[in-house]
Amino acid sequence: MSARLRGLAANAALLLGSAAAVLLALEVTLRVGGFVPERQVASRRMVDARWTTLLDCYPSNPRGVFDVDLRRPESRARYFQVAPRRYDAIAMRHPWAVVSEYNHLRFRDVVPAPKREGVKRVVLFGDSFTEGQGVKEADTLARVLQRLLDEAVPGRYEVRNCGRRGLDFPPLFDAFRASLEYEPDLVVYALVLNDADRPPEFQARQSYVNDWILDRENPADEVPPPRRLRLVDFVSDRVGAWRVGRATTRWYLDMWSDANPGWTRTRERILEMDVQMRGRGGRLLVAPWPLLVGLESDYPFRPAHEAIRRYCLEQRIPHHDLLPAFLGRKTPDLWVHPVDHHPNEIAHRLAAESLLPDVLKLARP
Repeated sequence: MSARLRGLAANAALLLGSAAAVLLALEVTLRVGGFVPERQVASRRMVDARWTTLLDCYPSNPRGVFDVDLRRPESRARYFQVAPRRYDAIAMRHPWAVVSEYNHLRFRDVVPAPKREGVKRVVLFGDSFTEGQGVKEADTLARVLQRLLDEAVPGRYEVRNCGRRGLDFPPLFDAFRASLEYEPDLVVYALVLNDADRPPEFQARQSYVNDWILDRENPADEVPPPRRLRLVDFVSDRVGAWRVGRATTRWYLDMWSDANPGWTRTRERILEMDVQMRGRGGRLLVAPWPLLVGLESDYPFRPAHEAIRRYCLEQRIPHHDLLPAFLGRKTPDLWVHPVDHHPNEIAHRLAAESLLPDVLKLARP
């Protein structure tokens, strides 16, 4: 081997050795610093065949608010028949639960009945955010708003919860029509940024993104094991989060623009809801929830909120954006659970307090 080749080989060996030393130092630093990649199982649910009782089940109870422990004998006696073939397996890994009870319309509320004389009825309509997935009944938006209205004008308002989880347009419009059985004077459409009508070609993009709401990456039945090298976990987790986060943000923003062919149909549905309410002598209020992402400083979905605001303004549809009530708050403090980013009881209270003035204005007793 020539002297030149020996020199190049020595330099390459030196570079490789230096790189290995740096990587080893980083690995040691991560281990000494106690870095362990977060690996949690996703949430599970149990629901009976008639969809009258549902339990959202979680692997831990970090805030101490889940009051059903499926491992307790009294819980097993009460809820085993909800899902007898799955109960024990879920109780082992997801022992903490929140219970939801539904009427025949699959709303988390009482059966529709005639209004009392002199009482204005307010229907809160939307998806799982409005229903209160992972939130105890007493802490949901509907129940908190009811208490606030009772404090302001006792006995003059009745609030019904017509949120129905898992729906987007067009099925969401069918749920709106079902909610009219309550004969509302005001419907508050608590819009979520995944509600828009999405044709198959647009929806197909969701396979490459997260929805910022539920953990759909980790399996529900076992915790993914960490790799042998903490450095590999550290880098892959952060690169993956950045890549998926960027794609997810773009997907949500496109959903409320002409990049989504379903945006036109979504606007038509919202307008039809307004027309139907006015025809009944009532009103519609469009109140978008924020996604619980980046609320501390750089909330990424402002353009979507603005597109919705502009449309409501053009059509003279009452509009109340819930985003300002959440900005500046620590985002994880508003999550139901680290693997379930639905709004928790704190977020439901903030939304109710924000809505109160407009509800009083639009549904005067």
